[in-house]
Amino acid sequence: MRADPTILHVDLDAFFAAVEQRDKPSLRGKPVVVGGVGGRGVVATASYEARAFGVRSAMSTAEARSRCPHAAFLTGRFDAYREVSGTVMRLLRELSPLVEPLSLDEAFVDLAAAGLDDVSVAGVTEVARRLKRDLHEATGGLHGSVGIGTSKLVAKIASDLEKPDGLVVVPPGTERDLLRPMRVTVIPGVGPATAERLRRVGVHTVAELERISEDELVRVVGQAHGKGLYRMARADDDRPVVAEREAKSVSVEDTYDTDLVDRRLLEGLLDRQAAKVTERLRKARLSGRTVTVKVRLHDFSTHTRSLTLAAPTDNTRTVARLARTLIAEVDTSGGVRLLGVGVSGLADWIQEDLFGDTEEAADTADEPLAEEAIARVTRGRPWSPGMDVEHATHGPGWVWGSGRGRVTVRFETAETRPGPVKTFSTDDPDLVPRPRGRYDVPPDTPEAGVPEAGVPEAGVAAPDDATPL
Repeated sequence: MRADPTILHVDLDAFFAAVEQRDKPSLRGKPVVVGGVGGRGVVATASYEARAFGVRSAMSTAEARSRCPHAAFLTGRFDAYREVSGTVMRLLRELSPLVEPLSLDEAFVDLAAAGLDDVSVAGVTEVARRLKRDLHEATGGLHGSVGIGTSKLVAKIASDLEKPDGLVVVPPGTERDLLRPMRVTVIPGVGPATAERLRRVGVHTVAELERISEDELVRVVGQAHGKGLYRMARADDDRPVVAEREAKSVSVEDTYDTDLVDRRLLEGLLDRQAAKVTERLRKARLSGRTVTVKVRLHDFSTHTRSLTLAAPTDNTRTVARLARTLIAEVDTSGGVRLLGVGVSGLADWIQEDLFGDTEEAADTADEPLAEEAIARVTRGRPWSPGMDVEHATHGPGWVWGSGRGRVTVRFETAETRPGPVKTFSTDDPDLVPRPRGRYDVPPDTPEAGVPEAGVPEAGVAAPDDATPL
């Protein structure tokens, strides 16, 4: 444990949804849900306006629609999110050389490495206030919640206490008082299964966990987990901020609108996923030893199977061959709703096993793998809700909805007022996807976001020939 509060955790508030609201003036102050928009989609992020209706991350999109039918449901624009994340991480690295990104929207910062003259509670509080102001300005209006403490555990918990746009500094010596009233699930690694085991022995809060002996915890949850929980319950966390976090795995998975049964179709889909995974490995100059297949069946049960090679590989045929072997171990006769391929045990070198099995997966062109069926289940909507587009006459905008051969577009950008909605044929040659960087400049005018009279709201009163968001 550190003597001073020098570990900072920053978490951007409702990140994906906030970026969408920034870039789409008509959605500011409105419920926005980002994630899968199909019948089997899952919510990735919900704006605070949507959360007021009970919409949460990891909730099915179907349930989210039932709770908040008037929300804008968007598929997400990861190029935009990565762009904003890069801006935030650069800002954090200007503050300290030790920054540990956890995801696109959160990171730890070691303030002890920042060379601060004052690391008192008042000193780091002022640093956090400046950081929040700089973050808000650099991202075009996004907010981040900041927590500061003497450990990663305390800093991360603190950043969540006053969301959104919060700032909490936990003074040294008060960490255990902060944790004791909280539910045990606040401690990293205490998921539903561990929480249920603890509940069975009468432990619901961190205070109750603190009263359990180390031996009893080991008996309830196992050796490694029990020892870790014993320390965490006492705010004993000496994990350092690690500047470089290496990827542990590379994976691809897809959820399908209908349950898939045909074995050749499943194998063809695995081949394509293997190709995507190995392409990403090669771009990152990585290879991996362990191939994993993830299968979610019609009854929502999820099965994973893995095989480990003697040496790492980035070969598409090798990964595809192992994936086909692994799926054969799962009974898919009832139908598959989700399929995924992953490679772990990553290395930055490749040495194929010269004495191993040299059999390679068959080329998809060499056997009837129902290419038409594969195309049918893998192709997405040509115009996804929320995607950036540009029209030769009307300029830049974003897809509001599509269906029945029509696509409806709202013509506005981050720097404009809410714009008009127009509908076109899906094959209109004047309408094309728009790469980022040309119009996505954060607004700097006070009138940005003020709705125009008579402009319809996203997801409300959609044209009859379009599928509303």
